[in-house]
Amino acid sequence: MTKNLSVQLSRRLMAIAGMVTNGNRLADVGCDHGYLSIYLVSEKRVPTAIAMDVRPGPLSGAKENITRYGLADYIETRLSDGLEGLEPGEGDTLVIAGMGGPLMERILNDGAKVREGFQELILQPQSDLPHFRYFLSEIGWEIIQEEMIKEDGKFYPMMKAVRNKTEKKLIYTEEEAWFGPLLLKERHPVLKEYLQREASIREKILKNLSKAPSVSAKDRLAEVKEEMELINTALKRYEGI
Repeated sequence: MTKNLSVQLSRRLMAIAGMVTNGNRLADVGCDHGYLSIYLVSEKRVPTAIAMDVRPGPLSGAKENITRYGLADYIETRLSDGLEGLEPGEGDTLVIAGMGGPLMERILNDGAKVREGFQELILQPQSDLPHFRYFLSEIGWEIIQEEMIKEDGKFYPMMKAVRNKTEKKLIYTEEEAWFGPLLLKERHPVLKEYLQREASIREKILKNLSKAPSVSAKDRLAEVKEEMELINTALKRYEGI
């Protein structure tokens, strides 16, 4: 069973699964086909799971998959917009993956009471990463683990956060907010590839913008130059490796 499930799970979801603390009860928001919950329960990594989605179609598919693997007694499905379908204390690990940073922020803000009942958050925002990392710090959560996966030509940064136990708000540098404090510290190889790609993209943009005379183009040119400086600063960490 496990081998078949490993095939069903993308490398991205396998990486997320690896961040879940053994023995924790799982809540998966935006569960899609339910394979993350199925995998973790069948591997006995988690005792129970609640698989949730705002869309009836995927949730119905998840329920069919859960039944097919004989795990209906351990995995519950719920139609839920974010954390609306959960009560505080119903889970230990909250997974939210595969959606934009602003939507993820909205879910965590709207469900703040439920959010604070979890021991850990495992998050994979697909956009607005700098703002999202600042947001986590603002609401009192600390990133303790980061990973980045490249799959089918796309880069997927993910993070594990726990409540900040100190009274001090965590302050990230602009570079850390953009690219991940721990990914930078570890000089993650996939991050390096991502940075090289982003530098190449910015070089092309700069070349095109330098030919445009408009005020808006000049403003964008300055913006891209700042981004390029951040990328190059991050890439310097890999020199000599």
